[in-house]
Amino acid sequence: MTKIIFMGTPAFSVPVLDGLVEKGYEVLAVVTQPDRAVGRKKEIKMTPVKAAALRHKLPVYQPEKISGSDEMAELMTLGADIIVTAAFGQFLPERLLNSVKHAVNVHASLLPKYRGGAPVHYAIIKGDKEAGVTIMEMVKKMDAGDMISQRAIPITDADNVGTMFEKLSLVGRELLLDTLPDYLAGNITPQPQDESQVTFSPNITPEEERIDWQLSARDIFNQVRGMSPWPVAHTIWQGTRFKLHEVVLADLNHVEGTPGQVIEKTKKSLVIATKEGAVSLTIVQPAGKPKMPIQDFLNGLGKNINIGDQFE
Repeated sequence: MTKIIFMGTPAFSVPVLDGLVEKGYEVLAVVTQPDRAVGRKKEIKMTPVKAAALRHKLPVYQPEKISGSDEMAELMTLGADIIVTAAFGQFLPERLLNSVKHAVNVHASLLPKYRGGAPVHYAIIKGDKEAGVTIMEMVKKMDAGDMISQRAIPITDADNVGTMFEKLSLVGRELLLDTLPDYLAGNITPQPQDESQVTFSPNITPEEERIDWQLSARDIFNQVRGMSPWPVAHTIWQGTRFKLHEVVLADLNHVEGTPGQVIEKTKKSLVIATKEGAVSLTIVQPAGKPKMPIQDFLNGLGKNINIGDQFE
C-alpha cells in the first residue's frame, strides 16, 4: 500500500485529502498551516485541512515554518513513499523532497501559465475562458516541476474565485486519483514545462484591489469576480473604502458620463460609468458595515447618492 504524507491548508485541499483516504491510500501524516486568529473577534480557527484530518483520525503537524523544524525531521522518519501537496502555502526544503521516492503537487492552473499563489484569481481577472488543474512533480523552484497530467474546465460569467475553487478542488481530486496509479507504476512520463510560456500569479496586493474606473466595464467585472469572495475589490466613496462584492455588466445602448460617475439610479440599482461601458453594483459593503444588496444600501446610507456623483 502506498504511504503518503499530505500537505495542504484551505478548503481547496480537503476533497483531495478525502479522496486519497477513501481510495485506501495510507496517509501517514497531514501537514497544514498553524491555527490562526481570524475575524474581528480574533477567534483561533483550525485550517479546513486540519478539520478534515481530525475527522479521518490522522496525525496532524503544524509547523510555523517547515524548513529545519522538528516536525520535518519527524516526517522524514515515517517511511512515506510520496508527498502530495495541494495549496499547502510553504516551500518544501530539498532535503524533505529528497527523503521520499516521489513528491507531487496539485496546482490550480494550466501550467506553465500562472505559477504562484493566486492562479484562479488571475485567470478570472485576465478574462480567461478556462481554468484547470495540473499535477506536477515538485522541485525546489516554485511550480516549475515536470507536468504529469492536466485537466481544464470553462470559466463562465457566473463564476468567481469562490465557485471556481469549489469546482477545481473536485477536478484536482479526480485528476490526482486518476493519475497516481499509472504515475507510481512508471507508466507516465512527466513533461517539462515550456519556459517560454511561463506566466506568474503572485498574491494579490492591496493596491491591486482598488478599482480603476479608467478600465472597461468588462475588465472591472472580471476584477470584481476575480477578487470575490476574497480579498474583495474596492473603490472610494465619500473618502472611505467601499467594497464591491458583485457587479454586473450594465445593459445600456449608450453611456454618458466620466469613468466612476453615477449615471443611473433607481430604488433597486446603481449604475457606474467606466472608460468603456458601465457596471451595475449588486452587492456592496460600505466602510464599517456588513456586505449588503445594493437595494439595502440605497435605502440607507446611499439614499442621498445622486446621478453625477463620483466614485474614485
